[in-house]
Amino acid sequence: MKLTQKTFPGSAARAAKECRIFYFCGPDEAGASDAANRIAAMLGEAEKVELTGAELRRDPVKLADEARSVSLFGDRRIIHVRATGDDAFEAVDTLVASPVEGWPVLIVATSATDKSRIAKLLENRTDAMVGMFHPPDMKSVAGAVRDMADAAGVNLTGDLAERIARSTALDTRMARSEIEKIALYLDASPQARRTADAEVLDEICAVSEDDSLMPVVNAVLGGDVRKLSSELARMREVGLNPVGLLLAFERRATQLAQLAGRMGDRSDINAFMEQETAARRVFFRDRPDLTQQLRRWRGPRLARLLERLAQLHRTLMADNRNGELVLAQGLAEIARAAAR
Repeated sequence: MKLTQKTFPGSAARAAKECRIFYFCGPDEAGASDAANRIAAMLGEAEKVELTGAELRRDPVKLADEARSVSLFGDRRIIHVRATGDDAFEAVDTLVASPVEGWPVLIVATSATDKSRIAKLLENRTDAMVGMFHPPDMKSVAGAVRDMADAAGVNLTGDLAERIARSTALDTRMARSEIEKIALYLDASPQARRTADAEVLDEICAVSEDDSLMPVVNAVLGGDVRKLSSELARMREVGLNPVGLLLAFERRATQLAQLAGRMGDRSDINAFMEQETAARRVFFRDRPDLTQQLRRWRGPRLARLLERLAQLHRTLMADNRNGELVLAQGLAEIARAAAR
């Protein structure tokens, strides 16, 4: 069985019922991990056994042994494998060759796609599922957030779903955590539905997109090279989704292009931004940063910025293994250009 993030929600229940090996791969590591957790929840209570691809590469028989073994207390087991690329291929090959049907095995593989050796080994098997998760976009993540909320008994508007998607940098694992907090706060359940509003999100949800992403955006586009290193370190520490962060840069660059188009040949940026704020096209808290950035990014420089961001996006899509490194290098280059 072969699924994508679009077909997974509708087929997950059938996969959980029919399959015993689940392989999750693709550039959206957060989406793949979240899907694995959903399958684990559908399989029911069980002892969780965690393995890595590195240890399975050293001992390829270990996966089959664990899948066949009996828990100390006789409980059900689920084997969770965190792999990189095809480092667990020999272990999976040994597992499928075993005549004994063992416990369910869930494999989340980073730096791997549905063209990997493991995916090809499993995709035509009736007892296996291969899930390919492409980079997320706002529409798909917002839709996933609404599905999560619906399953938890929380009524959520499209605008609020997008807000949660933005605030979690398009990371469905973080979004699921936010929905669980909302459901707990509202005492919601499928049998007792509750409606969430903006006040609820203000009260309990995680930091907003501005708090989590915009400091990086403003440091880079504002040419604040001194602050850049600490912001890049924070990006790694909190595990910001590289794609989600790049989308924040693209949205800001698009906003700057719109402002530059409306400003035209006028030279007084402060007066123009005051008008934009009064017309509510610019949020007053964003005005200082936007003013500073508009001074740096106009005309050909802004066009080159948009081209560079598009190039970075294509690079991230083609090489998700080094996403954080590629993005950090690209952002440092942009910050140096802004500082000149």
